[in-house]
Amino acid sequence: MPKIIDFSTLNEMESPEEKHRQLLGNIKGQLLTLERKLDFYSRARFENYFYRAYYNSNEVYQVQRFTGDIVKTLRSLSPNKEKRLDSMFERLIIEGTGKEFELEHNQRWFEEAFPMINAFMHSRYFLELAVKYGKELEKAPARIPSGWAALLCLYRLR
Repeated sequence: MPKIIDFSTLNEMESPEEKHRQLLGNIKGQLLTLERKLDFYSRARFENYFYRAYYNSNEVYQVQRFTGDIVKTLRSLSPNKEKRLDSMFERLIIEGTGKEFELEHNQRWFEEAFPMINAFMHSRYFLELAVKYGKELEKAPARIPSGWAALLCLYRLR
C-alpha cells in the first residue's frame, strides 16, 4: 500500500539548513538578553560555585537555580517545536538539578555536588557559544566551526 503524505506536517519538514538559519535568527533576536545573562553568570560567579563544590559548602546547591534559568533560555532558542535538547545534555541537567541539601550528602559529596557544577558548566558554556556565534555569524555557515557544530548538536540539528 502506498504511503499517504500528511500535508498538515509539511511545514515541519524543513531542511537542516533552514533549521540552522532559524536557530541563528532566534539567537540574534535574543542576543541582548543572552549577553546580559552571560554577563550575570560571569566567570566570577562561576568561580564562586566551583570553589563551593571543592570546599564542601552547601551553598553550591544555589547553582541549580542558575542552571535552570540558562536551560530555559537555551530551550527558548530552539527552532524545534518540542524544544527538547540533546539527550546527553538533558541527562546532565537531570543529574545536576532538583536536589536539596541533606546532611548525609556530606558522606557522598562528590556524587551530590559535582553533577550540579557539571550541569552549570555545560549550560553556561552553551550560552557562551550562543552569544559568540550570534555576534560572529551573519548567516548559518556552510563550513561549520566546532562551536557552532556543538550548538547544532545541542539542538539536535546535526
